[in-house]
Parts: sequence; C-alpha cells; structure tokens
Amino acid sequence: MKEAPREEEEPAQLRLLRRLVTVLTATMIVGLLVVIGLLVIRLTDRTPALPESIALPDGAAAVALTQGPGWYAVVTDDDRILIFDRDTGALRQSVRVDTGG
Repeated sequence: MKEAPREEEEPAQLRLLRRLVTVLTATMIVGLLVVIGLLVIRLTDRTPALPESIALPDGAAAVALTQGPGWYAVVTDDDRILIFDRDTGALRQSVRVDTGG
C-alpha cells in the first residue's frame, strides 16, 4: 500500500513572498481607487459662470473671452479689448490694441 503524501510546511521564504504579493495587491487596489477618485473630483463640471448675454458695440464680433474677479473682458475682431463689470454688465473700459499692421 502507498502512503498518503504528507503535507510539508512551506518554507519561510515562500511564506514571506506570499505575504508580500498580498500586500502589493492591496496597495495597488487602494492606489487605483485613489486615482479614480481624484479623476472624478478633477473632471467634475466646475466651469466658471458666464454672463447670459454680452452687448457688444455695433459691428464688433467676439474673438476671445477672459475673466477676472468682478470683471470679464471680450477681445473683438476689430482689435479692441472691452472690459465689462461682472455684476452690472456695464462697459468699464475699452482698450485699442495696436497690431503694428
């Protein structure tokens, strides 16, 4: 008759390796969850509030828009920068841009 194989105790190095792999797996899972959480936080819709409408002078078309605290500026196609008050929408300042041409 054959004897049943005995289970040998695993070597200490193999036990250490198994624990290291388990810890690494757990660390990678936590890291992946953190990265996903940060992406969700960063990519949520946090667009700045824009005015409903902007009244530009006759013949002017907007090319670019920028904002600051309490104001926003519109760059027009006729080389002007129009600075408006954010609260009232009134034109604060108009700056002519010298394009050198």
